[in-house]
Amino acid sequence: MTMPLPWSRTPDIEALRQRKNVAGLIRSLRSKDFGIQTSAAMALGTLGTDAMDELISALKTRHRDVKLGIIEALAVIKNPRSVTPLIGLLADESSEVRWVAAIALGEIGDQPATAPLITALKDRDRYVRYGAAFALAKIGWKPVTPDERAAYFIGMQEWEAVKAIGPDAVPALSHVLWDHESSVRIRAIEILGEIGDARATPALIRSLGDMNSEVRWRAVLASPKCGISAMHLPRGLSKRPRMKKNPLIAGFLNFMLPGLGYGYLGKWWGVMIFQIDITATVWLFKYQGEGSSYTVLFPVYLLLALHAWYLARKMPEL
Repeated sequence: MTMPLPWSRTPDIEALRQRKNVAGLIRSLRSKDFGIQTSAAMALGTLGTDAMDELISALKTRHRDVKLGIIEALAVIKNPRSVTPLIGLLADESSEVRWVAAIALGEIGDQPATAPLITALKDRDRYVRYGAAFALAKIGWKPVTPDERAAYFIGMQEWEAVKAIGPDAVPALSHVLWDHESSVRIRAIEILGEIGDARATPALIRSLGDMNSEVRWRAVLASPKCGISAMHLPRGLSKRPRMKKNPLIAGFLNFMLPGLGYGYLGKWWGVMIFQIDITATVWLFKYQGEGSSYTVLFPVYLLLALHAWYLARKMPEL
C-alpha cells in the first residue's frame, strides 16, 4: 500500500485549531484549495490574542496567500497591536494585500488608521481605493474638504456624487487617470468633460497618450469642453504608444508556416491558407517525393513571405 507523502495530505484544520497549532494553520494557508485557505484563516481568527505574536511575525512572508489569510485572521481578532503592521501593508506590492489590509483596519476600527486610509484613497488600484473608503466609513470618518469628498466618492464608485462636487473634484479625478483599469479612466475623463474646468488640461493631454484607444478617444471628446484647443489634440495624440506589426516577423512566419504570417497580421484567411498548405504538402510528398515537392513549394513559400512582408509594411500604426 502506497502511503501519501506528508505534504500531499489535506490538512485537518479543525484538529490544528483544537491543538492551537498556529504554525500548522499558517502553513495550510499555502494550500491551492480556496476552501482550505478560508477555513485556516477562520480557524486562526478563533485563536484570539494567543496567536498574535506568530501571526504578526508571519506577515513578513512574501507568499501572498499566506499574507491574505493572516490579515483575515487579524481582522477577526481585532487586537490594536495589529494596526501598525497592517498600516505598513497598505504599501505592499500586491493590490490584493493592500485591499484586504484596508478592510481589516476598518474592522479593527482604530482611529490611528484613519490618516493612512485617507492616503490609500489615492491608490492607483480601484479595489484598494474601494477598500479604503469602505474602511473609513466603517470607522465613522467623514470627509471634510472637497478633495477628501471627491476621493471618498471615487473610492466608493459614486460617480454622480463626484460630479456634483464640481471643479473641486478635478484634482482627485486627474489622479484616477493613473488607474490600471481603462473603464475607470474613461469614466473619470467623461466627468472631467462634464465639469469643464481648465484645470483638467494636463490630465487630459496626458490621457491623449494613453495605451488604450477608447481612453484616448474620450480624452479627445472631453478636451474642448475644458478649453483645450482642437489644434493641440493631434500633437498630444502623437505621444501615444505606437503598435505596428513587424514586417520581418510576418514574412518569416509565412515562409516557415504559410498562413501563420497572415494570422499574425490579424487576417482571418490565414487559417485557410495554412490548411491548404498542409493538404498540398502531404499530397505532393506522397505523389512526387520530398525533393520534387520542395522545388514546387519553395517559390510559393517565398512569394507568400514577400506578400506578408508587404502587407505589414502597408498596415497603419494603431
